Amino acid sequence: MSDFLFEDFDEVSAKQWKQKIQYDLKGADYNETLVWQSPEGVHVKPFYHQDDFEEEFQPIPGQPKSWRIAQKIFIDNEKIANNIALDAAERGAEAIIFSAAEEFDPKTVFKDFPFETVSIYFNLTFLSEAFYNKLIKFFSDLPANSERKAIVYYNIDLIGNLARTGNWFHNLKKDHEILDSIFEKNLSQNLLSVDATLYQNAGANSVQQLAYALAHANEYLNHIATETKQPLSLTFKLAIGPNYFFEIAKIRALRKLYAALAKEYGTSETCHIISTPSKRNKTLYDYNVNLLRSTTECMSAILGGGDTVCNLPYDALYHKSNEFGERIARNQLLILKHESYFDTVSNPVDGTYYIESLTDELAEKALQLFKEIEKGGGFLQQLKDGTIQKKIKESAEKEQQLFDSGELKLLGTNYHPNKNDRMKGDLELFPFVKHNPTKTLIAPIVEKRLSENTEQERLKTES
Repeated sequence: MSDFLFEDFDEVSAKQWKQKIQYDLKGADYNETLVWQSPEGVHVKPFYHQDDFEEEFQPIPGQPKSWRIAQKIFIDNEKIANNIALDAAERGAEAIIFSAAEEFDPKTVFKDFPFETVSIYFNLTFLSEAFYNKLIKFFSDLPANSERKAIVYYNIDLIGNLARTGNWFHNLKKDHEILDSIFEKNLSQNLLSVDATLYQNAGANSVQQLAYALAHANEYLNHIATETKQPLSLTFKLAIGPNYFFEIAKIRALRKLYAALAKEYGTSETCHIISTPSKRNKTLYDYNVNLLRSTTECMSAILGGGDTVCNLPYDALYHKSNEFGERIARNQLLILKHESYFDTVSNPVDGTYYIESLTDELAEKALQLFKEIEKGGGFLQQLKDGTIQKKIKESAEKEQQLFDSGELKLLGTNYHPNKNDRMKGDLELFPFVKHNPTKTLIAPIVEKRLSENTEQERLKTES
């Protein structure tokens, strides 16, 4: 039947479509009326056609066949962390991201843990060779009596810590000595990560995020892959913003860019991607709207090809971690996966003219910026010079101006705000930028939400 229908209609070329649109515009300028320019300088056309593409679409390197639902757990009390992890796994979590600020006992944290079904990620804010070796040995010594051994991502990110805090964990020399020693003993482990969430949450646009993530990764490839000559497994952490199709294309573009870079080093061309909703557009007032924002952002993460998606609880800005907020965040992903069938097809956006075009354009612009960074001495050098911080600040200020003018709308905050909404009595956490007067080697990259200034003014006037 479909063949019959297609045979019954003539193909319409891109030229014919444009002529029809120009006729319907009745004299209005096509480019001024219908072509939109994004903050990244991408010109978005009103339609995309197969005539726009000279070659066949190439598959995205490392596109996962399925994605995993993750939940974050902070290890403060080891037994409590264990109980929360077991409960989360029982209720549908397929990966746990453990954060910790100090050493802990893995035997207690992972007591009765379902290693055969749940992956493990670490986000440690300290660097200890002895502790990482202890962790790696713990997981390596687990009995192989299940379908698989524990899948663990350690996510060591020296440069990410420097960018976020302005300091190395210890100092440049000691940090690299520790990293090299860990690598020498554990080449086959998933040790390294690039935390690109910082760039998005601080206000970098999509092209900057891609270029900085790639330049950040290049520092590790240049240091590790060149010396060890061994395949290097790298994990990227991405924050997903509200620009739905751009964010889908951003993840795909990162995979293409990393594959091209890794090929030059003769290492694995696939990377692992953890995606989480951005903090940048989340709000304190009318906080239930955060549920809508994070849902569409998780959809972008899934369709773009994230390996693991970790949702941001709707109340994460102002509440301490709590069972209700975590359950709702997890359930959003469970609904997408099991009721909305977002796990049925592994590559649903492949061949979509608009997204394929966006993917290529974002990748090309990011590659150009990456080359400029390398000409400028590389990512580390430009962090030390303050160039990266300056560029992100400029991008953030442009976006802030759009919000302040009302052109960029956040429902319930600068668009249809509820004047009777009160939040002062609900704040368990400080939801704004914290200014810590500490000495740093470089200016840290600071995350800041768009609505912070507006919210602070509203809190002052609450009765």
